[in-house]
Amino acid sequence: MAVYAVGDLQGCLQPLERLLARVAFDPAKDKLWLVGDLVNRGPQSLETLRFLYRMRESLVCVLGNHDLHLLAVGHNIERLKKGDTLREILQAPDCDELLAWLRQQSLLHYDAERNIALVHAGIPPQWTLKKALKCAGEVEQALRDDNLIGPYLDGMYGNDPAKWDNDLTGVTRLRVITNYFTRMRFCTREGKLDLKSKEGVGSAPPGYAPWFSYKERKTQGLKIIFGHWAALEGNCKEPGIFALDTGCVWGGAMTLLNVDTGQRLSCDCDEPGFAAPAAAPQTDSPSHPLGAC
Repeated sequence: MAVYAVGDLQGCLQPLERLLARVAFDPAKDKLWLVGDLVNRGPQSLETLRFLYRMRESLVCVLGNHDLHLLAVGHNIERLKKGDTLREILQAPDCDELLAWLRQQSLLHYDAERNIALVHAGIPPQWTLKKALKCAGEVEQALRDDNLIGPYLDGMYGNDPAKWDNDLTGVTRLRVITNYFTRMRFCTREGKLDLKSKEGVGSAPPGYAPWFSYKERKTQGLKIIFGHWAALEGNCKEPGIFALDTGCVWGGAMTLLNVDTGQRLSCDCDEPGFAAPAAAPQTDSPSHPLGAC
């Protein structure tokens, strides 16, 4: 059995299919780990979600900010933004089935045998793995509870609070957990977030640094696979930290990682048959409070 992890799909199905073909991926015996942002911005959001749903028994998936945005739009269509490519999902006859499956996915996956965590954006430096799993579980519970999901989806947007506090409660508590796992790039050593800076590691504001760069980070020794940060172009010099978002939806590449060997395989998204969006911003859209790419 081989285990592969793939960077942000964002509705780019053809590059994924090419990568899986190149490694002769067999869903009967192999596993595919997804770092989240399965949909939105790319040309085949519905087809991508259906493709993954058909092979769901062979997947490990964590949710990204675009996936949560899809769930929020499904709950309240007024959340749909001009640049979203989600309408075809909402109008599909199998929409309810697809969104119900998405609700069951995690924010954080931990493989104890390999001592590897899978997450969309990262784990804040002040949290242990145990703490991170507990906090992720709180959001996962809200997503899966018919009575809690509505208030959570309505209240998850926004940048405040910028830092975790154990005394936080309700949707405010869930919002900062969500921002850590799905939007974080730069933070202080105490975990205060800066959600405005989105370029490479050199663009950190004073007092802030990439979440993975702190030597006192409480998950030191834990291998972490993440996506979300396309501006890194898959380059992360921190030992045991694997960045997989290489900007496929913006005309970059999609990257597949063999989890056990560390071998990477990329598919350039300018290959025949794929059309990326004309614009390629590496920033969060001001009209999209939960964040864009």
